[in-house]
Amino acid sequence: MAYRFYNNCVGWPRNDVHNDGGLCDMIQSGRDITRPTFLKHIDKGDLRDLEDSLGYDRHPSKGLTMAGDGYVGYSRGVLHGKRVYFFKHSAIEYVFTQGGEP
Repeated sequence: MAYRFYNNCVGWPRNDVHNDGGLCDMIQSGRDITRPTFLKHIDKGDLRDLEDSLGYDRHPSKGLTMAGDGYVGYSRGVLHGKRVYFFKHSAIEYVFTQGGEP
């Protein structure tokens, strides 16, 4: 099952930001991974929608793609004891969970 987009840190439930196992712990548990590894695990349709909403072009001949943006980082971490995948864009974490559930 592909990991689905759940939420970003801006819209995160306030009571789960500093909660044990919550957002801050997830970020701290994060380990860098490559974009190809990230893509193996997440729903590509969800990612495509996020890339569009962030203003990325779909092909390098048209402009900057997310794949070509060296300032985007990809990670895997643990949120409440479960593996998650996330990317960081402009200091905002975008989190993918199994089934898109918290």
